[in-house]
Amino acid sequence: MNKKDLIKSVSEQADITLANAEKAINAITNNITNELAGGGNVSLIGFGVFQVKERAERNGRNPQTGDTIKIAAAKIPSFKAGKALKDTVNSK
Repeated sequence: MNKKDLIKSVSEQADITLANAEKAINAITNNITNELAGGGNVSLIGFGVFQVKERAERNGRNPQTGDTIKIAAAKIPSFKAGKALKDTVNSK
Protein backbone atom coordinates (compact mmCIF):
# COMPACT_ATOMS: atom_id res chain seq x y z
CA MET A 1 0.00 0.00 0.00
CA ASN A 2 1.38 3.40 -0.92
CA LYS A 3 0.27 6.84 0.27
CA LYS A 4 -2.35 7.21 -2.48
CA ASP A 5 -3.89 3.84 -1.55
CA LEU A 6 -3.86 4.81 2.13
CA ILE A 7 -5.64 8.09 1.40
CA LYS A 8 -8.32 6.26 -0.58
CA SER A 9 -8.79 3.68 2.17
CA VAL A 10 -9.05 6.32 4.92
CA SER A 11 -11.49 8.31 2.79
CA GLU A 12 -13.75 5.29 2.38
CA GLN A 13 -13.55 4.09 6.00
CA ALA A 14 -14.06 7.54 7.54
CA ASP A 15 -16.65 8.58 4.93
CA ILE A 16 -14.76 11.79 4.09
CA THR A 17 -13.52 13.30 0.85
CA LEU A 18 -10.18 12.31 -0.65
CA ALA A 19 -8.91 15.86 -0.03
CA ASN A 20 -9.82 15.73 3.66
CA ALA A 21 -8.28 12.27 4.03
CA GLU A 22 -5.06 13.54 2.45
CA LYS A 23 -5.03 16.55 4.80
CA ALA A 24 -5.52 14.24 7.80
CA ILE A 25 -2.72 11.87 6.77
CA ASN A 26 -0.37 14.77 6.02
CA ALA A 27 -1.17 16.31 9.41
CA ILE A 28 -0.40 13.03 11.19
CA THR A 29 2.90 12.46 9.40
CA ASN A 30 3.95 16.10 9.85
CA ASN A 31 3.21 15.99 13.57
CA ILE A 32 5.13 12.74 14.04
CA THR A 33 8.06 14.14 12.04
CA ASN A 34 8.13 17.40 14.02
CA GLU A 35 7.96 15.60 17.36
CA LEU A 36 10.84 13.28 16.42
CA ALA A 37 12.90 16.19 15.08
CA GLY A 38 12.44 17.90 18.44
CA GLY A 39 13.79 14.86 20.27
CA GLY A 40 10.44 13.54 21.49
CA ASN A 41 8.51 10.39 20.73
CA VAL A 42 4.95 9.56 19.70
CA SER A 43 3.15 6.73 21.44
CA LEU A 44 -0.04 5.31 19.95
CA ILE A 45 -1.41 2.85 22.51
CA GLY A 46 -1.98 -0.56 20.92
CA PHE A 47 -0.18 0.44 17.73
CA GLY A 48 3.38 1.36 18.68
CA VAL A 49 5.94 4.02 19.46
CA PHE A 50 7.81 6.27 17.04
CA GLN A 51 11.11 7.31 18.63
CA VAL A 52 14.62 8.54 17.86
CA LYS A 53 17.59 6.29 18.57
CA GLU A 54 21.23 7.34 18.75
CA ARG A 55 23.69 5.49 16.53
CA ALA A 56 27.29 5.78 17.71
CA GLU A 57 30.21 6.62 15.44
CA ARG A 58 31.68 3.47 13.94
CA ASN A 59 34.25 2.22 11.48
CA GLY A 60 33.16 1.10 8.03
CA ARG A 61 34.84 0.01 4.85
CA ASN A 62 34.74 1.63 1.42
CA PRO A 63 33.67 -1.27 -0.84
CA GLN A 64 35.51 0.12 -3.88
CA THR A 65 38.89 0.73 -2.29
CA GLY A 66 38.76 -1.39 0.86
CA ASP A 67 39.89 1.61 2.96
CA THR A 68 38.59 1.96 6.51
CA ILE A 69 36.41 5.05 6.98
CA LYS A 70 34.69 6.67 9.94
CA ILE A 71 30.91 6.70 9.81
CA ALA A 72 29.59 9.64 11.85
CA ALA A 73 27.19 9.26 14.75
CA ALA A 74 23.57 9.83 13.77
CA LYS A 75 20.04 10.03 15.12
CA ILE A 76 17.84 7.38 13.54
CA PRO A 77 14.02 7.42 13.57
CA SER A 78 12.59 4.06 14.56
CA PHE A 79 9.27 2.37 15.21
CA LYS A 80 8.57 -0.20 17.90
CA ALA A 81 5.34 -2.12 17.32
CA GLY A 82 2.87 -2.42 20.17
CA LYS A 83 1.50 -5.70 21.48
CA ALA A 84 -1.90 -5.32 19.80
CA LEU A 85 -0.30 -4.70 16.40
CA LYS A 86 2.06 -7.66 16.83
CA ASP A 87 -0.83 -9.92 17.83
CA THR A 88 -2.92 -8.83 14.84
CA VAL A 89 -0.08 -9.37 12.39
CA ASN A 90 0.73 -12.79 13.83
CA SER A 91 -2.89 -13.97 13.83
CA LYS A 92 -3.36 -13.54 10.08
